[in-house]
Amino acid sequence: MQDFISYFMINPTALYIAVGLFSLCIGSFLNVVIYRTPKMMEQEWRQDCQILLHPEQAIIDETKITLSKPVSTCPKCQTPIRWYQNIPVISWLVLQGKCGSCKNPISIRYPLIELLTALCSLIIVAVFGPTLQMLFGLVLTWVLIALTFIDFDTQLLPDRYTLPLAALGLAVNSYSLYTSPTSAIWGYIIGFLCLWIVYYLFKIITGKEGMGYGDFKLLAALGAWMGPFLLPLIVLLSSFVGAVIGIILLKIRKKNQPFAFGPYIAIAGWIAFIWGEQIMKIYLGQ
Repeated sequence: MQDFISYFMINPTALYIAVGLFSLCIGSFLNVVIYRTPKMMEQEWRQDCQILLHPEQAIIDETKITLSKPVSTCPKCQTPIRWYQNIPVISWLVLQGKCGSCKNPISIRYPLIELLTALCSLIIVAVFGPTLQMLFGLVLTWVLIALTFIDFDTQLLPDRYTLPLAALGLAVNSYSLYTSPTSAIWGYIIGFLCLWIVYYLFKIITGKEGMGYGDFKLLAALGAWMGPFLLPLIVLLSSFVGAVIGIILLKIRKKNQPFAFGPYIAIAGWIAFIWGEQIMKIYLGQ
């Protein structure tokens, strides 16, 4: 490990190339995570509901969905996608954005997510260099990208990702990697409670639920990574980004749809993770 770090410190270009190529592959995997995770959850919910409501009946026999099985296929013709048709960005360009068999259009979102993952990963490299902070910063970035698009699509922030993300934040900060252990613990607690209090007050006043528990858990996870002092910045940035993008989406869709707040928390959290201290210094005039 020390030899790798030394090599990349001497050859930063090699680090950028390695991380760029690897993160393109991670972006391709994130496309699978984003698409399949909600389906996996729905399958588990159906089975749980059947066990609860009809325990005497046999479990519905359906192919178990995981991140690796079944193999990826075209949604229209069901032709398996070969490995050479799954090369990040390049395959989409070579296939001209269409299935190799039936020519069904393939969403441009897939290569865009791959490029976004690579871009954000390279920014992490530029900020932290070849350090442990960079490695764990990459993990945080990739999980936030997955959560952003899952929430955009389904208004869900799965516990299977938010809770381990919070645990990892507490773990790495037990060694004061980004903030002190005490700050990480209070960041987790305050991050959860501040949105929970808003949710509870809104429910008392209106009788409706204004947000989901996933939003609390995501902000708590970000607090575990960065401590409590950047939480106000995250909340303000997420509100601003959410208002801007929300207005744009309303203009485009021209109809009311459920509003997912999680993506904006994730975007604001990533910005605060990278530039939070600089933003706070500018704001405070220091």
